[in-house]
Amino acid sequence: MTGLDVPSTLLADEHRGLLVAGRWREAEGGETFDVLDPADGSVLTRVADASVADAREALDAAVAAQASWAATAPRERGEILRSAFELIRERTDDLARLMSLEMGKTVAEATGEVGYGNEFFRWYSEEAVRIHGRWMQAPAGGSRLLTLKKPVGPCFFVTPWNFPLAMGTRKIGPAIAAGCTMVVKPAAQTPLTMLALARILGEAGLPDGVLNVVPSTRAGEMSQALQGDDRLRKVSFTGSTGVGKVLVRQSADQLQRVSMELGGNAPFLVFADADVDAAVDGAMVAKMRNMGEACTAANRFLVHSSVAEEFADKLGKRMGALTVGRGQDEGVDVGPLIDAKAVESVTALVAGAVEGGAKVVCGGTPLGGDGWFYPPTVLLDVPVGSDLNRQEIFGPVAPVTTFETEDEAVERANDTEYGLASYVYTRDLSRTIRLAERLDFGMVGVNTGLISNPAAPFGGVKASGFGREGGFEGIEEYLETTYVALPAG
Repeated sequence: MTGLDVPSTLLADEHRGLLVAGRWREAEGGETFDVLDPADGSVLTRVADASVADAREALDAAVAAQASWAATAPRERGEILRSAFELIRERTDDLARLMSLEMGKTVAEATGEVGYGNEFFRWYSEEAVRIHGRWMQAPAGGSRLLTLKKPVGPCFFVTPWNFPLAMGTRKIGPAIAAGCTMVVKPAAQTPLTMLALARILGEAGLPDGVLNVVPSTRAGEMSQALQGDDRLRKVSFTGSTGVGKVLVRQSADQLQRVSMELGGNAPFLVFADADVDAAVDGAMVAKMRNMGEACTAANRFLVHSSVAEEFADKLGKRMGALTVGRGQDEGVDVGPLIDAKAVESVTALVAGAVEGGAKVVCGGTPLGGDGWFYPPTVLLDVPVGSDLNRQEIFGPVAPVTTFETEDEAVERANDTEYGLASYVYTRDLSRTIRLAERLDFGMVGVNTGLISNPAAPFGGVKASGFGREGGFEGIEEYLETTYVALPAG
C-alpha cells in the first residue's frame, strides 16, 4: 500500500486492506486498486481489491457472529454505537479531510456530512433499547397474542461514493441496534472513509465478525455470489436504479429482504406568492449540496412565470459567485465532480438544453485544466422535454422551466419515473397541504432546501426504490416479527 497523509490513528497502512472476522488482511492474491484524487486524477493510495472468495469469507464471518450478536443485550449494542459516535465526533476534522481527498467535496461540506452521518449512530444507540413487541388478549377471548421482534440476520450493504460516511452509518447504525451482522462493500471510488469508520467501530468495542468490509472492483460478481447464498437475509443498496433492479432480481431466489434507495429527479416548485429570496436560499442548499451529486438534489426548477426571471437572475448571481477548486483549499465553495465520466455527462446535458433554446444565466462551459471540475450553472427557459429535465443531472446545474397553474406544476413535477425528494416554496398553507398529498414523492420539503434528518424516514417511491432509512421506521428494516399464540390459562 502506498502512503497517504492522514493521521495513523485514523487510517494506518494495514487498514487499507479487508476487514474480515475482526482481522485486517490483504485480498486474495494480494490484489489492490487505485483510489484517485478527483481534483487532479492522481493516485492517493491503493486499497485491497476483494475477490468473490474474500466476500464469501466475510459472509462466513457474519454468519458465525450472528447468534451471539443477536443475543447481546440491547443496552450493550446501544453503548457501542454511542462510543463510536463520541469517537467520530472527536475525529471529525480528520475524517472530513480524508473524505475531501477521496471524494472531492470541500472540507467544510465533508465536516457537515460527518456530523450528519454520525447522528445516525446517536439515534440508533437510543433506539436499540426500544425494540419491542406487544401483548394483548385475543378479540374472541380464550387466548393471548404475543409478538416478538428478532433481527433479520446477516446483511449485505452496498454504499455509494457521494456520501461515503453518511450512507454507511445510516445502514450500519440500525443493523447494529437490531442485532444484525453485516458485510459492507463501499464504492470503489471512496473506500477510505468506510475503512476508517470500521476501525472506529472496532475501537468502540464492536465484536469481531459483526462488521466486515470488503472494498472491491468486482461489485457485480460479489453481489451475485452473496445473494445466491441462503444464509444472507437482507440487502440494502444506495445507488442507481439500474443496479438496484439487478439486486432486487437477484434477491428473489433466496427471498431476501431488500431496501433500495435509488435515483432521483427532484422538482423544486416556486409559486408566484413565494418569498423569492428565501426560495433562492433554499435552492442553493437543495442544488449545491455535494456539488449537486446527491439523489435529493433539486434537479428541475419549476418556477411560476411571474417570478421566473427574478428567481433565475438571483440564483445565477449566487451560483456564479461560488469559487471552484480543490476541496482542501481555503476559500473554495465547490469541489470537483467524482470522475471524468461525470463531467462528460453534465456537459452533454447542458449542451443539449442550450441547443434546444435554453438561456445561460451563468456557467455552462466546462473548465479546463487538471481535475474533474464543472462550474455552477443556471439555465432559464429550459424546454420541458429536455434531457436536462428528464435525467438525474448529478452536477451543479440548475435548469429553470416556467409554469402557469398549480395543476400544471403538479403534473410536471410528477412527470418522472422517480419519486424521492421534492421541494415547494409558497406562502399558502392550504397549498402546501394539497401539494404534500398530490406530489408522488417519498419526501416533500416545504419552504426548505434541506430535508435529510436522522430522526425522519428517508426514502422514495416508484423508480426511487422502497424501504426507509432513519427515524423510527429505519430499524424496522432489520427486524422480523414472530407471533406467539398462548392459551389464557
